[in-house]
Amino acid sequence: MTVFHMMKRIKYPAVAALLVMLTGCSLTPALVMPKPSLPERYPSWAVEAGRQENGPGWRQMFGDPRLQALIELALANNHDLRLAMLNVDAVRAQYQIQRSDRLPALEASVGRVRQRTAGEAGLPGTVQTQSTVNLGMTAFEVDLFGRVRALSEAAFARYMASEYGQRAAHITLVAAVAEAYFAERLAEEQQRLTVQTLEGWQQSLDLTRKLKEGLQGNALDLAQAEGQVAVAEADLALRTRTLLQARNRLVQLVGSPLPDTLPHGLPLEQQAVQLRLPAGLPSELLVRRPDIRQAEQVLIAANADIGAARAAFFPRVSLTASLGFASSSMGNLFQGDQRVWSFTPQLTQPLFQGGRLRAELRLAEVRKSVAVVEYEKAIQGAFREVADGLAGSATYGRQLAAQQQVVTSAGRRSYLSRLRYQAGQDSRLEWLD
Repeated sequence: MTVFHMMKRIKYPAVAALLVMLTGCSLTPALVMPKPSLPERYPSWAVEAGRQENGPGWRQMFGDPRLQALIELALANNHDLRLAMLNVDAVRAQYQIQRSDRLPALEASVGRVRQRTAGEAGLPGTVQTQSTVNLGMTAFEVDLFGRVRALSEAAFARYMASEYGQRAAHITLVAAVAEAYFAERLAEEQQRLTVQTLEGWQQSLDLTRKLKEGLQGNALDLAQAEGQVAVAEADLALRTRTLLQARNRLVQLVGSPLPDTLPHGLPLEQQAVQLRLPAGLPSELLVRRPDIRQAEQVLIAANADIGAARAAFFPRVSLTASLGFASSSMGNLFQGDQRVWSFTPQLTQPLFQGGRLRAELRLAEVRKSVAVVEYEKAIQGAFREVADGLAGSATYGRQLAAQQQVVTSAGRRSYLSRLRYQAGQDSRLEWLD
């Protein structure tokens, strides 16, 4: 029985089973995820605010309708987020390319060759024609030591890392827009307060000039009043510049000019922001953060690269085969014994490459060590951020209450000063001050 007839009798399930048997070996080391030394729970002094595994979404976190509209615009138009999404598409395509190497690539070809050969011994030359139809497989690597599979696993892990990176960019963008928006609100209110302050000092300056003209003031009081107006004018320029820069930052994050149809924003003291963070949650929940998942997938990819680098030391078996028909006449192409086939296995063993393979293996191991450090660093940084948030949740309330008391006391002083001025016990300058 010829090899051709043997190949005809092999069924597809048998071929699949053979390929599975040939690709059962893997040189990728077992990956044990590092466990950074972290407390089991977040700080116990934080105020307990209920137990939940997932924090509130940004719509529940921020109640200002203008801020919500700005976040929606940023999620649709921000250039950094769009680049992150395009990066996901690119890495997905790279993974699909790498995964295709694990399956044979079949190609069909149809050709026709017409050529003239030179004559011999005085005979005239001849014209020959040949038509061919072939179905072939070229250089399919039988993955005996798991090199192709390791490369595919590394590509998939990098694709997942890009997915988590895009989610982390989404969260970072929401936080950046909120921060820029509150900075704009603060700058706008500080500018308005500075304008009111400047108006008060200008009134004080006008009054001081009139007192001097009436010989009831002196040049020192006038110079002091002029200096206070100049300070207020400089402060107004500073506040105006800060406000413009805050708006420019907001426009950059949104990715487009701010439309006039945005709803009005709330003053800072009326912002309905959910400030409470759930306390008492296990620190293992940190691994659900997208940035940590991203670092984890990068570590998995680096570990798979070690398997591919190890497999490069061993022989590679590649198969090239074709099956088709060839005939000098198109009419007889599929008739008679016109079948042709070829089967070319090839074994390649690296012998000497000047230490390149060892250097590539060492590089893969170093990159894995770097990925381990980056993973541990990401977890520790995330734990600190959450602990800082809980610290703020536990202390900002008391600070805000104390500062509100300061504002209340200042308002009462202003009220009493106005009463004293109206009763003639204090001058208008003291009330304005």
